Amino acid sequence: MRTLADIHWPTWHAKDLATLLFVVRDGEVLLIRKKRGLGAGKINGPGGRVHPGEALVDAAVREVVEEVCVTPHDISECGELKFQFVDGYSIHVHVFRAEGCTGQVGETPEAIPLWTPLDRIPYDEMWADDRIWLPLMLARRRFDGRFVFDGDAMLDHAIEV
Repeated sequence: MRTLADIHWPTWHAKDLATLLFVVRDGEVLLIRKKRGLGAGKINGPGGRVHPGEALVDAAVREVVEEVCVTPHDISECGELKFQFVDGYSIHVHVFRAEGCTGQVGETPEAIPLWTPLDRIPYDEMWADDRIWLPLMLARRRFDGRFVFDGDAMLDHAIEV
């Protein structure tokens, strides 16, 4: 499994279901530097695995509260990302956008919050796929992406807008 063609996507099923939620307000986006778990050390949006029986949007909100101590509002779903890793791990991520939040951002054991100007997103410190779909999310364009990774290296991808 090193290319998208190596995977039968109609029957593909991810090991984990997860969410990402990006709060956007006043020309900035709330990013995090992950302290642990998949992607530790990288910059991304708050997010994580969905609990059994949990609604996707509820999971997205819970993860933001747990990771950066704010409650997002005016939430919309922006896209889906399907990741297959060559080691066999796979994850299906639903991406959300919030138009604001309440509360004061704070560092937690999971993440360091980073309010980042939209024109200074640190793509070089993020997963390689982020530079493909994050601008679509910021532009409020719906997307569906599929990616193959070997560790941190993106081997293949496709995105539909």
